[in-house]
Amino acid sequence: MPTSLQDQLVVALSSRALFDFEEENQVFEASDDRAYMQLQLQRLDRPARPGVAFSLVHKLLAFNTADTLRVQVVILSRNDPVSGMRVFRSCQHYGLPIERGVFTRGQSPWRYLKPLDAQLFLSTNEADVRSALAAGVPAARVFPHSARASDAHPHEMRIAFDGDAVLFSDEAEAIYQRDGLMAFQSHEQAHSATPLAAGPFKPLLQALQRLQSRPAGLMRLRTALVTARSAPAHERAIRTLMDWQIEVDEAMFLGGLPKGEFLKEFEPDFFFDDQTGHVQSAAAHVPAGHVAAGVRNG
Repeated sequence: MPTSLQDQLVVALSSRALFDFEEENQVFEASDDRAYMQLQLQRLDRPARPGVAFSLVHKLLAFNTADTLRVQVVILSRNDPVSGMRVFRSCQHYGLPIERGVFTRGQSPWRYLKPLDAQLFLSTNEADVRSALAAGVPAARVFPHSARASDAHPHEMRIAFDGDAVLFSDEAEAIYQRDGLMAFQSHEQAHSATPLAAGPFKPLLQALQRLQSRPAGLMRLRTALVTARSAPAHERAIRTLMDWQIEVDEAMFLGGLPKGEFLKEFEPDFFFDDQTGHVQSAAAHVPAGHVAAGVRNG
């Protein structure tokens, strides 16, 4: 019988999202891919340091048990196959049961997301992320110099999401950009009972809720909505999640306050936001990625 990934949460990510290859990447940018390949081959037996998305991947895979596979992680990389050997060696070193990888030697790998039926793609390459989002796959550009995840919650995977243009569509954000805060607040209050349209990350949040509803082993999931919205615009966001029958564990309506310090206290394994300023604020404290969607990312 052919192997199938059906009914599993499939996460695809680049090698630089999973491991810290920033030193090697400097060689690539300063020379060519052959010098990079040679360096990776020389370091084949040296495990790469954990990267920005390492904690997220480690915890996702911990939802699997000997009897049930609920999560699959696939390396989807612009690296060459030779460099891919070091990626898999590093996975083995850290006990990450990652078996699948696609290495395209400089070509965009995002087109392989469809046959994988991936529900999340993480990469340091902005063009690949934008292409994935355009194809309907939740995707974020990893900030490789983000702080690493806290180790304070070894049995709880924590993920935080912005609202508009991430979980929700950018329709409300468009009003804010065009007409200002007062018009935005008035519009959202008037439409508080009307659910917002889905944003690019709604499918991922739904998949995570399914994971959360059927816990396996010791790993648990905690989610947070971290948004610049404030009262009275908060109500539409909450009612939208209720309409979708999706629960989040925490909601922060910050009214434009910098998100970084709040995320520092929540300690997520990853945070997704559509505005680079918010991602930069967050990246000083937690792993963060930019969702290139919405009116602020044309």
